Amino acid sequence: MERLFCKGYTWGAFSKSGAYQTEDAKRSMKRLHSNGPDWICIPVNAYQESYQSTMVHPVYGRTQTDEDVRFAIRYAKQLGMKVCLKPMVDCLDDVWRARIRFPSDSTSKRDYLGEWFASYTQFLLHYAKIAAAEGCEMLCTGCEMDGMDRYAERCVTMIEQVRQVYHGLLMHNINHGDEFKYSWLSAVDIIGISAYYRLTDGVDTSAAQMKASWEQVRETLRKMTAYYQRPLMFAEIGMRNEQGCSAYPYDFHDRYNLPTDEREQADFYETAMETFWDEPWFSGFFWWDWKAKLTPDDQIHENRDFTCYGKEAELVLRRWYTEK
Repeated sequence: MERLFCKGYTWGAFSKSGAYQTEDAKRSMKRLHSNGPDWICIPVNAYQESYQSTMVHPVYGRTQTDEDVRFAIRYAKQLGMKVCLKPMVDCLDDVWRARIRFPSDSTSKRDYLGEWFASYTQFLLHYAKIAAAEGCEMLCTGCEMDGMDRYAERCVTMIEQVRQVYHGLLMHNINHGDEFKYSWLSAVDIIGISAYYRLTDGVDTSAAQMKASWEQVRETLRKMTAYYQRPLMFAEIGMRNEQGCSAYPYDFHDRYNLPTDEREQADFYETAMETFWDEPWFSGFFWWDWKAKLTPDDQIHENRDFTCYGKEAELVLRRWYTEK
């Protein structure tokens, strides 16, 4: 089978309702496309009230509408990109989605897990039908859902139901550190990893140190792909352009006592591309994340977010995506 390789980027995460259908959003996606990606990952953000709630639902004003999603997919395809649709769940109590848990009291007559999986599957099937109707080439079936990904039988059943309505590629996104945790991952076509690996100690943030760390990660992932007999990709990867962030690339909290550092972010991009690009079992990158509304030109170099727009890392991205 021909190797799948996604020169991709995640676009528009956590955009408000209506934001995908604006001229700002079209301008943003067009600028992203100018850097050479052939894939785009478009998230849809839904919510549950708390980490112990069993109902997944939209939040009006925060969840992208179906019209938003269709508009974004169609515009991406108009530009010539393949699309991964990524339905994501977050908790309104600000607990990380990986911590979703339910009471394990065997005396309880309530099937919390059954309720949650029924709601989540309904949520996923809704977007699977949109992905099928709009010709999306890939669908992500979950993102960093450790608490629920532990239930192999329920997850396999969920995947089987999705395959009844969507016939493209299925990718499931787990977190770094969970590489061998879920026995059922062979049920999907591609295993995605949120690759926020700690590469440095925050002091020696050199490209050489990052490269050495990536090479260790590569060996772990080579064993992982052999274990599951599935290709891997970085469903999320990135770091903010703040000094020392290569020690905690997963952290989204600004530390204004530290200077910005575009070179460290650019080296993160460079060393990741260099380490994994030619691995036959590796299926590419969805970098995190490109905003649906671009940072104003006079604020680009003050911006500390994950986006590489207007920063040194964008030049790295463009070189790898257009010249390799």
